[in-house]
Amino acid sequence: MRIDPDPDGERRRAILSRLNQHAPSAARERPKAKPRRRRRWRRWLVLPSVVFLALTVAPVALFTTVTPPLTAFMARDWVIAQREGRTDYRLRHDWTPLRGIPAELRAAVIAAEDQKFRRHRGFDFDSIRSAMADYEDGERVRGASTITQQVAKNLFLWPGQSWMRKGIEAWYTVLIETFWGKARILEVYLNVAQFGDGIYGVGAASEVFFHCRPGALNAEQAAMLAAVLPNPIRFRIDAPSDYVRERQHWILGQMRHVGEGM
Repeated sequence: MRIDPDPDGERRRAILSRLNQHAPSAARERPKAKPRRRRRWRRWLVLPSVVFLALTVAPVALFTTVTPPLTAFMARDWVIAQREGRTDYRLRHDWTPLRGIPAELRAAVIAAEDQKFRRHRGFDFDSIRSAMADYEDGERVRGASTITQQVAKNLFLWPGQSWMRKGIEAWYTVLIETFWGKARILEVYLNVAQFGDGIYGVGAASEVFFHCRPGALNAEQAAMLAAVLPNPIRFRIDAPSDYVRERQHWILGQMRHVGEGM
């Protein structure tokens, strides 16, 4: 006579089978939902990242050799002028290759804006630490942006001091330093920097203020252009204040130490 080792086994299996048949479908499918949720979250994370990379890397790589037709700052100022109904507003911008910009002007903007330009990789951490220390001591917030950071801001972004804008600016700064050489960075900066209301780049500034091409500028004129950076609306080339004159003389002295811009 054979003895069944589990006489109640068949009954238990039948009960479990009936329970599974009557269980809610959501409960039966719950273990399979987790992988689908993970895949959904991955899509939500990966897709925006890919789009952001494409929209930021592509233009920086393109502008390695292609002349930027417009900058974010130019477009913003033009839109504001149209919105305010300023019929006298005129956007002046005349691209000048680096070979057409005299060494004095290159040296002047480096002396005025970023004397470590040749040595850093987009960020002057000593200036950043010094600015943060001044801020913690209650002093006025001052800029510590390099020429590369200013190119990133003027070309792609908008004015402001928010952490989000600063973070995007830092990303563009890394890209620019990666794809461009120092000569290209300086060339673009000299052609997108604002020198007056609607006046962008040294080509337009030389014509408007000195009635000549950039190649004909002397050291004093080059230092005057650099003296109004980075606030050409408050400081004017055609009506320089005592501060602007003092800054011009200081830049002339610094140019001897900086030497040729690039």
